[in-house]
Amino acid sequence: MISIAIAILIFLALAGMPLYAVIAASALIGYIVAGVSPEAIVIEMYRLVDTPLLMALPLFTFSGYLLSESRASQRLVNLTQAIIGSWRGGLAVVALITCALFTAFTGASGMTIVAVGALLLPALQQQNYPEKFSLGLVTTSGSLGLLLPPSLPLILYGIIAQQMDLAEPFTLSQLFMAGLLPAILMVLMLAIWSSWHLRRTPLPTQSFQWQRLRGALWDARWELPMPLIVLLCIYGGWLAVSEVAALVALYLLLVEVIIYREVPLKKIPAVIRESMVMVGGIILILALSLAFTNTLVDAEVPASLFSWVKTFVDDRWTFLLLLNIFLLFLGAVLDIFAALVIVIPLILPLALEFDVHPIHLGIIFLANMQIGYFTPPVGMNLFIASYRFNKPILLLFKSTFPFLLVLLLSVLIITYVPWLSLWML
Repeated sequence: MISIAIAILIFLALAGMPLYAVIAASALIGYIVAGVSPEAIVIEMYRLVDTPLLMALPLFTFSGYLLSESRASQRLVNLTQAIIGSWRGGLAVVALITCALFTAFTGASGMTIVAVGALLLPALQQQNYPEKFSLGLVTTSGSLGLLLPPSLPLILYGIIAQQMDLAEPFTLSQLFMAGLLPAILMVLMLAIWSSWHLRRTPLPTQSFQWQRLRGALWDARWELPMPLIVLLCIYGGWLAVSEVAALVALYLLLVEVIIYREVPLKKIPAVIRESMVMVGGIILILALSLAFTNTLVDAEVPASLFSWVKTFVDDRWTFLLLLNIFLLFLGAVLDIFAALVIVIPLILPLALEFDVHPIHLGIIFLANMQIGYFTPPVGMNLFIASYRFNKPILLLFKSTFPFLLVLLLSVLIITYVPWLSLWML
């Protein structure tokens, strides 16, 4: 009977059954098999309420949606272009940095393509950048920033890991710090490759203008302190992450609604509704996944998985290589939030057995997921860019392929140089 129920569940999942329903049904089957009352599912869901980090999730999400409704992306582009736009190929670096920062705060790669990519693509084409390069750059850059605070996937990984009572606990502040160097490495490697690729392309040159820089700094004067608020308050130990999230949300509300007046007060309820619908879906899936994780632990699935893997892998470095291959495939077929709540409870205990630190695993996981955003068949950025720029998906994939190779190399460096992620320990 149980095998029939599982077969039906797999069929419904493939047919498009909502993810939360799949996870809930899986947890229910697991508890029934173990002879545990289904009421335990509700208890496990309630356990999420006691998570201190949970408040940060909706507040940072609201902040991101608020930013996307304003002209913050235009000001950010103008500022970075005023600083480095005079370099040969500087606009490509502008695109990389701007998209990374915007994605970090909005937490949504697709939102970056729509908001920032729509500004950058015409500018790139106007300055004689090749079409394929421009499309690949904008589509790829949309996923950069997932490793930078206060990225939602970074917070979500921290919440999931902290619910698992790890032998090597860590704080979200440490996780935020861990993502800085790997994110800088990815942007730097893409910037170096872009400059090399454009070495023979005739590009217009612009002289550096102090007046233009002063104007861009003045325009963005209210938003520039925001990253500093996050970094100083969290790393300085002045405020908890949830308190920083509340401060950022209040600050942006004042800046975008009252000072800049770019987001009408009457539109705030709509922004709250849209952002909380997203958060509600994430929290529901997360709560149900906690119950499902307990069934896996009770059934000793992680231990069995480790024993099975040990028959093929006997050292840490081989495990990390196979982990990257698995995560690249996972990112190509599964959304990042779904991948987090489903896969992390399985691979985190396995990684600990191979002496991989949970912070290092989180950075490896998200670095691979960044690449998954523009990898077929489910690469979300390819579809969003195709719709936004009216270009065929095949052209977009060909355009992003060189960038994909560069990011693959960066992922290998992040994987095999743990210090990049663990320097703060």
